[in-house]
Amino acid sequence: MSVLRFKLIFFSPRQNTRQILDHLFKTLPQNVGKINNYQECAFVTRGTGQFKPGHEAQPTIGTAEMLEYVEEDRVEVVVNDKGDREDVKRAIQELKAVHPYEEVAYDVYKLEDL
Repeated sequence: MSVLRFKLIFFSPRQNTRQILDHLFKTLPQNVGKINNYQECAFVTRGTGQFKPGHEAQPTIGTAEMLEYVEEDRVEVVVNDKGDREDVKRAIQELKAVHPYEEVAYDVYKLEDL
């Protein structure tokens, strides 16, 4: 099996970003944020997220049926995978386990070496 690389991008409240990254780096040190001889690599940009929880939602921040604006970080990390996609799936599971939001916003892109 060949090694695959993915880019995992997620959004988190600013006050939770460090805790989430620390958890991912500690739990999956060979997979998350490792680029050759460098570890714990991430790119973080700040912005404002918005969402409106539905009437059955139990939001960590905000109130159901009310539009909410939150200062968030967009976090990008590389995820190395043995080729079976199990490592990237585990990274997403760990992200969801530690993230404060009921619904975690994230994207995954497969990276190509050209």
